[in-house]
Order: sequence, then structure tokens, then C-alpha cells
Amino acid sequence: MNNSKTPRCYFGFTRHCLLVLVVLLWANSSAIAQDSLTPKRPKIGLVLSGGGAKGFAHIGVLKVLEKEGIPIDYIGGTSMGAVIGALYATGYSATQIDSIFKTTDFDALLSDYIPRNSKSFYEKRNDELYAISLPFKKLHIGIPSGLSKGIYNYNLLNKLLYHALEVHDFTQLPIPFYCMASNIETGKEVVLDHGYLPQVLLASGAFPSLFSPVEIDGNLLVDGGAINNFPVEEMKKRGVDIIIGVDVQDEVKERSDLKDAAKILVQISNFQMMEKMNDKIKLVDIYLKPDIKKYSVMSFDKGPEIVTKGEEAAQTALPKLNALKISAETKKGKLIQVVDSLRIGNILLNRPLKNYTRAYVIGKVKIKQNTAVSFADFTDGINKMAATENFGSLLYQLDKKEDVADLQFDLLENPTNAYVKFGLHYDGLFKSGILANYTKKKSVFKNDILSLDLILGDNFRYNLDYYIDNGFYWSFGIKSKYNQFNRNVKNDFTNGELLAILGINSLNIDFAQFTNQAYVQTLFVQKFLLGGGVEHTHLQLTSTTLETTKPVFENSGFVSVFGYIKYDSFDDKYFPKKGWSFAGDCQSYLYSSNYNHDFNRFSIARSEVAFAFPFTKRLTANVRSEIGFSFGGASSNYFDFILGGYGASSTHNFKPFYGYDFLSVSGNSYAKSELTLDFKFLKKHHLNAAGNFANVGDYLFNNTDWLSKASYTGYALGYGMETIIGPVELKYTWSPELPKGIAWVTVGFTF
Repeated sequence: MNNSKTPRCYFGFTRHCLLVLVVLLWANSSAIAQDSLTPKRPKIGLVLSGGGAKGFAHIGVLKVLEKEGIPIDYIGGTSMGAVIGALYATGYSATQIDSIFKTTDFDALLSDYIPRNSKSFYEKRNDELYAISLPFKKLHIGIPSGLSKGIYNYNLLNKLLYHALEVHDFTQLPIPFYCMASNIETGKEVVLDHGYLPQVLLASGAFPSLFSPVEIDGNLLVDGGAINNFPVEEMKKRGVDIIIGVDVQDEVKERSDLKDAAKILVQISNFQMMEKMNDKIKLVDIYLKPDIKKYSVMSFDKGPEIVTKGEEAAQTALPKLNALKISAETKKGKLIQVVDSLRIGNILLNRPLKNYTRAYVIGKVKIKQNTAVSFADFTDGINKMAATENFGSLLYQLDKKEDVADLQFDLLENPTNAYVKFGLHYDGLFKSGILANYTKKKSVFKNDILSLDLILGDNFRYNLDYYIDNGFYWSFGIKSKYNQFNRNVKNDFTNGELLAILGINSLNIDFAQFTNQAYVQTLFVQKFLLGGGVEHTHLQLTSTTLETTKPVFENSGFVSVFGYIKYDSFDDKYFPKKGWSFAGDCQSYLYSSNYNHDFNRFSIARSEVAFAFPFTKRLTANVRSEIGFSFGGASSNYFDFILGGYGASSTHNFKPFYGYDFLSVSGNSYAKSELTLDFKFLKKHHLNAAGNFANVGDYLFNNTDWLSKASYTGYALGYGMETIIGPVELKYTWSPELPKGIAWVTVGFTF
């Protein structure tokens, strides 16, 4: 019985198994047949050429591709095409990229602009004193490299790409990506599809003669456009099915169009590429050539127009592009939020430095380990490092792991440590002067700076400064300077008593001041410069007005101690648009050789505060207030505050004042306010109107009368132009208290 049932059960089970197998085979064959009826979507590659500002057209093309739902599976590019392609590959939408470029300051990017408030007081003075700086080595003057290190660009790329910095294999980005660079030593193209993305993009766009080469993996790289500006062959190797190529390169121009250096350089770099373009275009399935002939690689101010040209080019190719929409499903990237802050982990140096320590680097960037920092403060720290000019290459990497990034510096020390510098100036007090400077770094100690200014012209002067920079710690320095001038003045430094005795209206004054200081200073709360020291100054005032005698008004040496505090966040010294400054000091005169036998110990306190704030993009208001007074014993008349004139370097206690001639009004105390409205009507041209008001006298602040009404007023109308040697200004000034106005002309940086 059991034996007879077993086969029947077995065969029944077998029939069921066969039935299931048949059904599965049928279902599988049906699926295969159905799949064969639904074609797979082809892989689409997008190639974006280099072209400087003309590359804005890539954004317009991307806008149309997004709107039409055409997916991109691979992106390759060169130079500007690489930057735009990388932003898109990491997740930014075309609209976001358009917004980013609209708010980018391309003038600052091309000039490698370092904001003034990122510089130390020494570096500010250096930038606002010398028109030309040349390297000096072995008694030979060199020429400046003229190459931007690209720090502004690099900082911006690190911020924009922070969300993708942990990706070092670019095939792992939301859209796989590669870009091109040129090896400047071998003349061969280099494909960059891995590494640190901001550094890679910096290399791909390092236009020769404008930006310094970038070293990656031992290769010295420059702009990929020098060899392969339209890398379609590389895209073919990536296994894509369809290539969309966007070409924004300049065509070969005729003689009439080659009117500036930038166009000539682009023409030269395009020769080799133009020969290859016919073969390259054959490899492209959809070739887009926006109509941007009237724009140049430097037309960054025409960005919106060029973006529109890119959209128009893509629109004309819509029939071909729409054929690519086989699948209605298109991957859409998430909205990328540009981060405002980051958390720094460790701070590391990738290579040892000969003349600078890790502590020096950290002290300059002012970023502490294991702390959160805003990107604005992070960028400011990098700019502070760049402003020292101690490093020929200043690259870094943010080694990101989750929400913490280690900061790794790759620094190359600047081999040049000596410079000669030159400047030119003219004003109404010191007259014409040519400035020659010698600056030497690391002359005795690692962190020291030696600077000697010689001013030759109508009045010989000099400034010597030796400074040991210890960053956050107390720094040390010595200064020596000599100032002199000759001028007819209506002020005799004795409240008019001498003029009355002599029966004359003015004196011809010879003024000479020889000063030596030893000082210490440090940074207070990372922003204020706090310092103090000891000073010896010798003051001599004589006159040649009378034929029979040469009166000597003062010929004494003075020893004093002093202290000071300074702050300055103005974005420009001469035509500030924003920021504020404060300076305060106190000086006590303890000893004198006492030529006039009337010396008493006395002290002088001074302070001034100034603000700049914009009303509109072109109109700025500048407000300044100053006070100064002596206290203690009776001060020497020759240390009084003396107001008048405009445009000369501040020396002794001489203060500028519109409406009055130099050295016109004096007293041992003063209070002054000034308001200036500056209108920038062209890129480097200014019109301004100003008014100043002051009370000046002896012991002015012993009562409150000085608050009621200004005893001295003056006004000015002026024109100013920013030039390579500094501002050139023309001002007409007048005062209602005087019968006629005065015109002042100043040329060049003030020294």
C-alpha cells in the first residue's frame, strides 16, 4: 500500500514543479521581449570649452538642458568650462551657478585682491606708499613676476565646493567629471579626474602670464586651454553614447581686432587649437557655438548678455536635444546650500619651512585648532598670510571628515627677501619728492623687516624702520626719521607776539625735526594695535625773514615716553567706502636740553575716530572727529596743534584743515570735525564735497564754550583720480572767515 502511493505522490509533485518552471520561463521570455522593445537611454556627455568671460554662455546652455529635462551623465571641461562644469557636477543647478557668478567680483578675482582690512598696519603702509616694487638680489634689480597666486579664486572655490571636498575620485561626484590642464615643462596635456577639486580647477584655469602655475603630483600645471581647450577625445574614452559640445573659444581675429595685449595672447594660444577643431567637431553629436563674437575673454561685466547668448544657442538645437529625452525620468540634484562656517580640526604643514614656524603660520591666520570659524574669518586668515608676501605659493587643503576639516598647508617660501621700491609725490608743504626704498626681510632674525626710505626733492627726508614681528606676542622695533621744510607762514608759534614786535605779516620758517624711537607693540583682541616706547626728538625752527639776523625759535632735544592704540578697517585709505578707524596716543615729555630755558614737563593726548558708510553704490559719506590737548605743566609753544592746508604727510602736530593755509591756526588744544561726501562717477574717478569745523586755543577744554560754536570753518570741492602712483587730487577750499580761497594739488601716495 505504501509502496503504491509513493510514486503517485512523487509524480504529482513533479507535474507541479514542471508547471511552475514553464510559467517562470514564459514570464522571463516575455520580460526579455518587453525590454527589447524599450530602448535604453543613451549616456550623454557634456564638454565645455575654455574662454574666460565668454564661458558664461555655458550657464545659458545648462539652463535650457535643465528646462527641457535632458539628463547629463558626464561632464568634461577646460578653464572656465571646468569651473562651471565642476559646480554643476557637484550638484548646483544652472540657476544657482548664474546667481553665484552675478555676485562674484571678477576684478578682484583677476587682480588677486586682498582686502585692506586683512592686512597688518605695516602691509597697509607698504601698499599705500610705493608705486613700484622690484626684487633686489646680489646688487641686481629684477622685474616683478606679475603673476597672481590666485588666492581670491582659490578661497572662493573652497567655499563653493565645501560640500564635495571629501570626494577625491571625481567619478564619484553626482555627475562624473574631469578637466584638462597643461604641463608647462613637457608641453603635454594632463587629464585631471581625481585629487583636491579646488586645486584642480585652479590649475585648469591658470592662464599663462596672468596666474602662477599650480603644482599637482609633481607636475607644474597651467591653463588646459594652452593644449586642449575642447576635450572631446577624452569624453569619447569615457564610454558615453552622445556628446554635446559647447564651444566658446575665440576664432582667429584679423589685425583690426588685435588692439590690446589680452586679445593678442588669446590669439597666440588659439593657433594650435584652431587647427585641431575640425577633427574635434566631428566627434561631437550636437555642436553648440554661441554667437559671442563681440565679447572678449575679459567681458566679465557683460555676464547676463553672454548667458542669454548661450540660451539662444541651445534653443536653436532643441529639435536635436529633444530627441535625447527618451526617458521621462531625469535625475534632479538637490539644492546646494553654500556654507557660512566650518569646524577646523588639526592645522598641519605638509612640508617643513626654513624661516617660519608652525606657530608663525597659526599666528598669522589667527585660526585655532578644534574650533568653529566662519568662512569670512577663514578667508580673512588666508588673506593675512598672503599679504605678508613671505610665501611664493600658498595652497591649502581642507581634509573634510563629516563635520570637521583638518587644515593642511602646502607652503613654498618666497625666495626673494629684498626689494627696492619707488614712489612719487607732490603737495603744498613738502613740494615735490621722489621716494626710494630698500626693504630687507630676515636680515638678522627670522621674523624681522628692515626698511629705509630716502625722499629726494625740494626737501630731503628719510625714514628708517627695523621691526621684529612676533605676531600675537610682543614685537619690537626701532625707528629713525628726519623731516624738514621751508615755508612762509602767518603763524609765529607765539600767538602773534613775534609778528607784532617785528611789524610783519608772515615769517619764512625753516622747520627740521630729527626723531628716534624704540618701541614694542602687539595685537589686542586680534584687531587693535597696542604699543608704547621711548622717543628722542630734536626740534629746530629758524627764520630768514629779517636780513640782519636769523632768529632761532627752537633748537632743543626732547626725551619722552609714549603709548598708543590703533584700529583701521577701512577698505581704502584715500577713498573709503566702508569701515572705521580709531587712533589714540599719549606722550609725556620728561626732559629737554631747554634752548629757551622755559621747559616744564608736560604731556599731550590725541585721538581721532572716522567712519565711512555708503548711501548708494556710488555715493559715500565719510565722517571724522579729532581732539588733542596738553596737560601737566605748561607745554612748549612749538608742540602746539597747528591747523591748515591739505595733502601733506602728517608730521609733528600739523593737522590738515580746509579753507586755511598750512600752519595757520595754533593752540595747545583743539577739537575738529569733518564731513565728506564722495561720488564715484567712473571706475577710478571721484567728485567730492567737504566741510570741516574746529575750535583751537590754549586750554580749550577747561570750560564748555568750545561746544557751542565752531570758531574756524572751511569747505572744499574736489576731484580725485586713482592712478598707479596713488591718488591725483585737485581741491578748491575756502573759509567764510577769510577773503579768498586756496587751490591745492596733490599727486601720488602721501609720504
